[in-house]
Amino acid sequence: MAKLYFYYASMNAGKSTNLLQADFNYRERGMNTVLFTAGIDTRSGTGRIGSRIGLDRSAIAFDADTDLAATVLAAEGPIACVLVDEAQFLTAAQVDQLAMLADVQRIPVLAYGLRTDFRGDLFPGSARLLAIADSLVELKSVCECGRKATMNLRVDASGKAVAEGQQTEIGGEDRYVALCRKHFTERLAAAAG
Repeated sequence: MAKLYFYYASMNAGKSTNLLQADFNYRERGMNTVLFTAGIDTRSGTGRIGSRIGLDRSAIAFDADTDLAATVLAAEGPIACVLVDEAQFLTAAQVDQLAMLADVQRIPVLAYGLRTDFRGDLFPGSARLLAIADSLVELKSVCECGRKATMNLRVDASGKAVAEGQQTEIGGEDRYVALCRKHFTERLAAAAG
């Protein structure tokens, strides 16, 4: 039975690296995959999944109007796996499409993304994945204190915590710091107060 997997973590935990390794494993065995990434994230270029360790691969850029299921079903040859980077940017309807691919089409779906935003709130795509995924896998990252990092703190150009703003602001190490809940809460409270 194919499953819908949600691999989630804070920033800098290696989500894209893990996705690219899984894709390589399928392709090395001669199996076809379909890769998606959020069109809003152009850090590696539009329609590219890139990791900080230098791996990258082209992917289909999605936005809120993309029909993921139709795109997969229109792909050439049998599809062995669907891999989604930046899954936090999926809509709930798109997550349901991915579940249908696993349940009806029997295609495994591996979705990788953030669980929460810079305020500690769930992203819509992540909330739906947490609700319906068959398997939830937390990838580990490390806080500056050595504890497990579970939160994403947005920072300004001087490294000071940002407490207000839009939920989505694309950035990497220049805009976000992965922290444990204790240090996230302390720095966010200092910025808000």
